[in-house]
Amino acid sequence: MTDDGRRTTDHGRRTTDDGPRTTDRELRSADEIVQEALRRQAAGLSAMPPERVSLSPPERRAVLAADRFIYWLGHHWLAIANLLALLYVGVPFLAPVLMRAGLERPARAIYAFYTPLCHQLPFRSWYLFGAQPTYTQAELALRFPDEPLLPHTLIGDPVLGYKVALCQRDTAIYGAITLSGLGYALLRRRVKPLPFWAYALFGVLPIALDGGLQYVSYVTAYFFPRLGFPTLESTPVRRVITGCLFGLATVWMAYPYVEAAFDDILKVLEQRFEQKSSA
Repeated sequence: MTDDGRRTTDHGRRTTDDGPRTTDRELRSADEIVQEALRRQAAGLSAMPPERVSLSPPERRAVLAADRFIYWLGHHWLAIANLLALLYVGVPFLAPVLMRAGLERPARAIYAFYTPLCHQLPFRSWYLFGAQPTYTQAELALRFPDEPLLPHTLIGDPVLGYKVALCQRDTAIYGAITLSGLGYALLRRRVKPLPFWAYALFGVLPIALDGGLQYVSYVTAYFFPRLGFPTLESTPVRRVITGCLFGLATVWMAYPYVEAAFDDILKVLEQRFEQKSSA
């Protein structure tokens, strides 16, 4: 027994006149438990397993159908993306073919469908079945002096040819996306994502300079004609080059990330399917 009234047993347990007290080891164990509980609480973890939500049979079937669809999409997303890109860039070429065949109503339906998607300016579009594949604004103005060369107005004629329902730059962008997607299907896992700085430098900057300067020059000439700034009209070659660079860079940067995201989703779904089959 010590001077302050505490007694120590042979096993190291501290006691007082009022009764036994815990050992140092027990104090440390209790402190560790408290610290672990605080750590789990701070991390948002629960000491108890979460309760499983019971689903009705229709809800279970709906969840299973959604999982199967996502699983199927994860295996076929690239084929779907390539098909959509091919249709998007290919259908506009069908419009002049239909006009040439005398099927004006379905051809105009295609032009109308792409109206909110592309300006279809006649001097920035490709032409089929005519004297030239492209025409400048001055050439079209000489041929059609009484018709304003506004977006979605001039389609063409048997001599001029009929324009594609997408402008030259959009045709290059989505054509490059289609071809790059097909190329990615062959390389796939061996392609690393294009860094963002390279995407901005080689994909975005050229098209922004070519199209942006053209747009700014027209806006300046329209709102401030007294300044006398000339309009800077791009060329078909520049539109094709910048559009192809943008389409290629977009696929190169985006598709590997999409591939990696679907890989993670497929792993989770495969684990879920295994658990359901073993249950």
